[in-house]
Amino acid sequence: MRSLWFILGVLSMGLGLIGVVLPLLPTVPFMLLAAFCFARSSERMHSWLVNHRVFGPAIEDWNRSGAISKTGKRAATVSIAVVFSISVFMGLRPMILGIQAVTLGAVLTFIWTRPSY
Repeated sequence: MRSLWFILGVLSMGLGLIGVVLPLLPTVPFMLLAAFCFARSSERMHSWLVNHRVFGPAIEDWNRSGAISKTGKRAATVSIAVVFSISVFMGLRPMILGIQAVTLGAVLTFIWTRPSY
């Protein structure tokens, strides 16, 4: 079972790293998932990720109080606005835009209702 958790952790970390450069893919949720998986499979990888200079503080804030930084909230909001604007400018069907608007609105509601540190 530890091998499965480790593989899921590596895949999650890979998706999180891709999310660093692709605005459509969120980084921190995948890093949180990777930390969760590594906690069950590899103490070394878990420790490395939790103590990472870039990803560690967001993971610790979430573990401590479910908090998302104001900078993170703003970045997520801007990314969501850009992605939705691209969809509008591409002329996607109204039904697709509606589904996207509801989904992204729910994501923003979740993000902005989390505590900030």
